[in-house]
This record gives sequence, C-alpha cells and structure tokens, in this order.
Amino acid sequence: MTERDIPVWVALGAIEHTISYVDVGPWRTRVLQAGPADGEPLILMAGTGGHLEAYAHNIGAFADKYRVVAYDYPGHGYTTNATSDLELPDYVEHLLGLLDALGIERAHLNGESLGGWVAIKFAAAHPERTRRLVLNTPGGTMARPEVMERIRSLSQAAADEPTDEHIRARLEWLMADSATVTDELVDIRRTIYAQPGFATSMRHILCLQDPEIRHRNLVTDEELAAVPHGAMVIWTSNDPSGPAAAGMDMAKKIPVGRFEYVADAGHWPQWEQRDTFNHLVLGFLGEEDS
Repeated sequence: MTERDIPVWVALGAIEHTISYVDVGPWRTRVLQAGPADGEPLILMAGTGGHLEAYAHNIGAFADKYRVVAYDYPGHGYTTNATSDLELPDYVEHLLGLLDALGIERAHLNGESLGGWVAIKFAAAHPERTRRLVLNTPGGTMARPEVMERIRSLSQAAADEPTDEHIRARLEWLMADSATVTDELVDIRRTIYAQPGFATSMRHILCLQDPEIRHRNLVTDEELAAVPHGAMVIWTSNDPSGPAAAGMDMAKKIPVGRFEYVADAGHWPQWEQRDTFNHLVLGFLGEEDS
C-alpha cells in the first residue's frame, strides 16, 4: 500500500481526535479537533460543496504541533443544510462565531478554494483574530464563466442524483490523476450528498457561481493588502480553476506573500501531493518560531 492508497479512516484512526457538533448561531456545525489543546490553533477549510475529510491526510502531520480544527461550513457536509443563499459574509460570520464558541482568540487559517476565499475575507475583516494564511488554489479573484458553469453543473448533478458516476465526475474534475479519487472518497461524498434536503442546500451554496453574485463577493486588492501576518499561496500544475499566474498575482498583492508551485496536482494539492503540501505548510507556519 502506498501513501496514496491509505484510507481516510486509517489516516484519521491513527491519531487522537474528536468529532463533535457545535452550535454557531442557527448552524449545528460538525467539527473535528486534534492535537495539543494548548497548541497554536490551525483551522482547515475545504472548498465549495466540500467537507472536512478533504484534509484527512494532513491532520495527523499538523496535529503533532498545532491545535487542528477542521469543520463543515453552513450548508456543507453534516452541518445544517442551507435554506437561503450563502455569500462570503455568511461564511466569515460563521467562522468568527465558531472561533468564539471554541474559545480561540487567534488562528492560522488554511483554506482550499472557497476556504482560501473565506480566509482572505476573514483576515481582512478581523486581523486581530488571524495569524498566518495558507491558501491552496484559493478562489475569490477570478470569475471565469466556463469554470463557474462547470462547477455548477457537476456539483448540482451530484447533489440531485448522487450516483457513483455523478460523484466521481465532480471529484475527478478536481484532480490531476483520476486514480486519486478512491472508492472510499466517493462513498464519503455520496453519503453526504444523499442526505435529505442536501440538493436544495447545494443550490444555495452554488449561488457564488452566478456572475452577479460572484462579482459582489470577489476579493479586492484592498483586502489582499490587509492580510496582516503574511500568506503562502499554493498553486498547482493542473488546477482546473485557472492558471498559476493568478496565484502569483495574489501572492504579490499580499504583504509578506509567498508563492509555491506544486507539480502533479489539481485543485486538491493537500490530497494528491500530501507529503509535499504538509512539508510546505509546516515550514511556513514554523517560521514564526524562528
């Protein structure tokens, strides 16, 4: 068995962790925690339509030092389904409430896709609650119609009719190598998407793929400049959302911004190139101690 073949349940079962539900406003929020209670908090945030298992192969490495928190957004995973559209202020407000509920004063934020988008918006709005950012293939600066339509069509089809074919099509779009979409990952997502009411929740999640709504939520240059403690932007060789130049431009606009390129990965470098990703993240966050 290679590193790529290790199941999610084995990766998570090898470390001490808890999964609980935390009430944040109207949202019964699924939260995974691992690592030392007195460690610096590190929040892991998945992408559109995603869930905390997207970071299953990173939590163990990070939990050696950090208090790791991975959670499902409103309308996502096993958190309460959405009954109205979710825009960036909703995600930022929820994250602030979650930190308060968990007694976390300041945290590093590690966001993939939508998670990176939320991390930037949160850091700009609440710099006093933020440490460093890790932004892996982050969203929020582009509005490419063909990409938005692809995300919308694949995601809604998977939620409306969560068959193996539809779930695989959505996940394989994310990856450089379709072999990294394991049967287990398909089963995890299919079980989530098959929940009563989830198809409607997905429609509200996907409002950000509407051009008008997306444009009013995009990250501004002023918000990038307001990131308080530096950020590492990770882009990949096969990201379907846009070219590496987008990540390079983002890194240049962030004070103490850094750009890192990961080969042989798509939209989930933390999954496809987990060892490289873990090494980059731990090195970047650890620099504060030097």
